[in-house]
Amino acid sequence: MTTFLIGTAPMTPPANGVDGALLRSINAFARATPWLHGVLYGYATYGVALFAVLLLAGSWTARRAGDPARVAAAVWAVVGTILAVGINQPIVGAVHEARPYTAMSGLLVLADRSTDFSFPSDHATMAGAVAAGLYLARRRVLAWIATVAAVLIAFARVYIAAHYPQDVAAGLVVGAVVVVLGWVLFRKVLIGLVRLLGRTPLRPLVAAASSASRPGAKIATGNHHKAAQLPSVPATVTVSSGAGEPAAPPVHRNSTRS
Repeated sequence: MTTFLIGTAPMTPPANGVDGALLRSINAFARATPWLHGVLYGYATYGVALFAVLLLAGSWTARRAGDPARVAAAVWAVVGTILAVGINQPIVGAVHEARPYTAMSGLLVLADRSTDFSFPSDHATMAGAVAAGLYLARRRVLAWIATVAAVLIAFARVYIAAHYPQDVAAGLVVGAVVVVLGWVLFRKVLIGLVRLLGRTPLRPLVAAASSASRPGAKIATGNHHKAAQLPSVPATVTVSSGAGEPAAPPVHRNSTRS
């Protein structure tokens, strides 16, 4: 029986429990869907690029919104994701869990074999951190896309037999917790830094140019609705000669005496 350690306490590997049974069920599904092998292997291996694009899009849209809190949250989404993966590494080393293809026999292994350990999954940690960061930045559409992408990459890592289900579940939680907790602790500092940068020549890094400052923009001044000046009309007096009688021709007044 293979065992792995957290500190000095021996633990039963997931291969012998419910997690191992779930992995075998997913692996059986992988055997039955050879047409998915290339797609899910590619996503499980290179899907990190999608999350990088989502972070970039989140930062760009937050910058255009011009809200210091959103910009700070978008910046923290990037920094927090890197921090979460960094924090995950000592956990992986401490748990020291063998990969499924090392601890279990009879698996269809699509993953590239490696010598590092399995719990928690770095890929899932990254994905959970990105999704949480985009929610904090209030980029709702991007956050929903990141959430679906995170669940999919977690499944794909199990599908190719690189991780147990508990590895990816723990990774999603670690990533999200690190980002949310970090935002709670450093929110005020980050927003203050964004506002400070907004008053320096580095302002374009945290805020898009306003429409008034763009080339060709015009600032309207004064009243746009001035009354039109009418030409002077000479005064005339019409004298009525009474009912039923034609009116007398108008008499033009002037200052010239005969």
